[in-house]
Amino acid sequence: MEIIDLTEKYYQQYFCCLEDWSEDMKDAGDHKQRWFEQMKEKGLRVKIALIDEKPCGMIQYVPVEHSVIEGEDLYFINCIWVHGHKQGIGNFQKQGIGKAILQAAEADVMSLGKKGIAAWGLSLPIWMKASWFKKRGYRKADQTGMSVLLWKPFQKDALPPRWIKEKKKPEKTDGIVTVTSFVNGWCPAQNIVHERAKRASLEFGESVKFQEIHTSDRSVFLEWGISDALFIDGKMVRTGPPPSLEAIRKFVRKKVKTL
Repeated sequence: MEIIDLTEKYYQQYFCCLEDWSEDMKDAGDHKQRWFEQMKEKGLRVKIALIDEKPCGMIQYVPVEHSVIEGEDLYFINCIWVHGHKQGIGNFQKQGIGKAILQAAEADVMSLGKKGIAAWGLSLPIWMKASWFKKRGYRKADQTGMSVLLWKPFQKDALPPRWIKEKKKPEKTDGIVTVTSFVNGWCPAQNIVHERAKRASLEFGESVKFQEIHTSDRSVFLEWGISDALFIDGKMVRTGPPPSLEAIRKFVRKKVKTL
């Protein structure tokens, strides 16, 4: 296994989180590419794990001031992912790849003189498990719902980070169904939700108002305290895993019928 900094050779695999075989990824649009172009000028770091020149794992992390948390002199891990599907290159999980790329990222952040690194994890035993990070020396700093904020300080004077809380929600508009999509760009799964919601909304013509809020602009994110989410008439729709186009269409149709 070799761990490298992302190069142009592997851009396309990176933009779809190594799932270039997936038909669903065709619905993600070019949001991640545009996010990457914006964030690489602001300190985004990406490492790719290769086996026989095949990208099988990745990690991306940004300076805390460009993340969804509050902190000082830290980096924040947006996600770490080892390909685990039978499709494409196959399942590479449980081979120590995740641990290796996490250690590579930590060493990189240390070399930049930062005081620590933070990550998010879920309290449930699914993707991005908080328990996985805890086994690797990360401490709980904050929690909101199932999302746990963890961190690993490198220096004694490092201060723990905190989640940036939701500030407000989109409001319902009388006489019309309002679909509001918050999209940051870093996550293809959430980009898929955004594009499907937009497509479904347009099918209902003037009965539905579609609003897109781009939170890669930090000032916009701070205004709302929401990074990626879908709301229909002010109520959040569960988006993990991404609902199908037909499922979103049904949500919207149900609301339209009540007008």
